[in-house]
Amino acid sequence: MWFFTAEEKELQKTCRDFAKTELAPMAEKLDTQEKFNLKAFKGMGELGLLGITADPEYGGAGLGATAATIVMEEFGKADPGSTLSYLAHSILCVNNIDKNASAEQKAKYLPKLITGEHIGCMGMSEPGYGSDAVGMQTKAVKEGDGYTINGAKMWITNGNMADVTYLYTRTGSGKKDLTTFIVEKGAPGFSVSKEIHKMGMRTSPTAELAFQNCKVPLSARVGAEGDSVSHMMKNLELERITIAGISLGIAQACVDQCVKYAGERKQFGKNLAHFQMIQKMIAEMATETETMRRLLYTVCYEYDHFEKSNLHASMVKLQLPKMATKIALDAIQLLGGYGYSREFPVERLMRDNKLMEIGAGTNEVMIMIIAKTLLSEALKDS
Repeated sequence: MWFFTAEEKELQKTCRDFAKTELAPMAEKLDTQEKFNLKAFKGMGELGLLGITADPEYGGAGLGATAATIVMEEFGKADPGSTLSYLAHSILCVNNIDKNASAEQKAKYLPKLITGEHIGCMGMSEPGYGSDAVGMQTKAVKEGDGYTINGAKMWITNGNMADVTYLYTRTGSGKKDLTTFIVEKGAPGFSVSKEIHKMGMRTSPTAELAFQNCKVPLSARVGAEGDSVSHMMKNLELERITIAGISLGIAQACVDQCVKYAGERKQFGKNLAHFQMIQKMIAEMATETETMRRLLYTVCYEYDHFEKSNLHASMVKLQLPKMATKIALDAIQLLGGYGYSREFPVERLMRDNKLMEIGAGTNEVMIMIIAKTLLSEALKDS
């Protein structure tokens, strides 16, 4: 993008090179095996990417939404699953701790999370409460000099391998009486109750977490009791912007595959690139992808420099995954039998992108947020 700084352009090149050498070669194999690319994750730590938005005092890069989204796009082209795990670690866990935790908590947890020595996750969704996050029922009750937590968290990216869980709980009777805790692996009463096998994003481990009379000290609480809804909503804005970068990477990867295939594959004695229907499909896919890119990075720039808009975050989270799914399906159609087979990556990219229309807020929830915001403004003027 025209407004990328020199630092952001260098970041883009670094991530693109890393994705080609460390993510792409292993993506298909690890997707089949449903395994996490731990070696690449450690490499991200060595590059200083695991704390992309965190305070440099703790080893972070101190960058914004634009930089984080650049990482998502470049990694997403190669392996969306590993990129999703990167996002869960760097945005859902590290960024939350960096923005909301005490100085003591930051000093304790951030250095190892940012180097990659420890892996992080966030516990928000529950078996009966996905889209209605503030309706969660996992409860934390103060007892003596600590808290006892009971409940379960579902669909937790990195959940089965995380050393640190940034956990949302209910501590009061009001719907918004939510409180956050940092729960360490091995805490009494905390366990991984189920590993979840998925249609896509198979290089990103997902699990259900169980809390059965889980004991945590008072020092594990982040902030005051009942003040976590505002923290949650602020981080969701950043999550929705940056996760859209994965869909952008998927769309671009599909376009790249189609251009390459059209130049190599022959039908009726000539390359597919000579057929007008193929030209039309690629031209439209490329134009749609560039539209995605300019919308997303414009919102990133505004987020970093002017305003943090839940409306715009919801818009990019709605539109980019929808467009990327369409582009991935077009890529499968263009490649025909090869596109439907696992010989080419487009079927994997389509499977991976479908999660983008569900996770971090479904399409339907994004529509509700956008419509409510716009109609609320209209009603004020009437």
